[in-house]
Amino acid sequence: MLQQTRVATVIPYFERFMQRFPDVEHLASAHIDEVLHHWSGLGYYARARNLHRAALLICEQHAGHFPLEFEQVLALPGIGRSTAGAILSLGTAQRHAILDGNIKRVLARCFAIAGWPGHSAVQKQLWQLAEQHTPDERVADYNQAMMDLGALICIRKKPQCQQCPLTKICQAHAQGDESAYPAPRPHKTVPVRTTCMLILKNRAGEIMLEQRPPSGVWGGLWSLPECPSESQAEEWCRDNLALTGRRLSSWPVRRHTFSHFHLDITPVEIRVEPIDAVMEATSRLWYNPAQPDVRGLAAPVVRLIKEFNEKS
Repeated sequence: MLQQTRVATVIPYFERFMQRFPDVEHLASAHIDEVLHHWSGLGYYARARNLHRAALLICEQHAGHFPLEFEQVLALPGIGRSTAGAILSLGTAQRHAILDGNIKRVLARCFAIAGWPGHSAVQKQLWQLAEQHTPDERVADYNQAMMDLGALICIRKKPQCQQCPLTKICQAHAQGDESAYPAPRPHKTVPVRTTCMLILKNRAGEIMLEQRPPSGVWGGLWSLPECPSESQAEEWCRDNLALTGRRLSSWPVRRHTFSHFHLDITPVEIRVEPIDAVMEATSRLWYNPAQPDVRGLAAPVVRLIKEFNEKS
């Protein structure tokens, strides 16, 4: 149910993205800022960056036509073994095994494969089974059926075994313990990181944004400047941005959760004056929140800018 809710939530954002970039040429010719802006709401911005780079490579190396050789598809940014197999098997009926999360669950239960599928040894076993059972004919139908089986019947909790065509050969069902397969991800405490985001406001009511490095968290997106701590905010502005500032307020801490850590953000609003009137860094700019332009912004930054605009 949660997965269905998530899909329903992102569909409008994906439709908007596809309307703006209907084909590979449109996507390849767009600036990455525009791509990230229209990807907003879909999360996992690395996917958008990979999609853009893949479009560029397809236009540069394959004359705008999607490659049909497995190794060529695998070489595109953001495409792994299973995704390449899915594209070619479903799109061109080539024989390639796939191993998405749903198929991992079906195979782990059917053949009672112990262990978490994220472990390399377990994943190797599952790939061997996937390759072994992928047919030579009607491979697209088979792969689609296996994905649907895992998504609709062999679901993570309370699998619908009475509707499953594999019940008679399913070893987990024979054991009467389908929930034991696949083993869950080993528990790991999610770390908490902290940062201080500076809402630097100039006389014109604009706020400063800076572009993050191309890789890492929010890679390539525009964000608010960050300093080590709230107490160092004014000193940090002077030493790093050549700005003198007067703190106006500190906002309540808000948490943004990533897949592998929590980020606690303390926003600090500061009124600033330039020491040097020229802003030399091309990775920084003054942004008018009342008249936003097309720019890729990190989700928490979008919310902070909206809150700032409402207060102004």
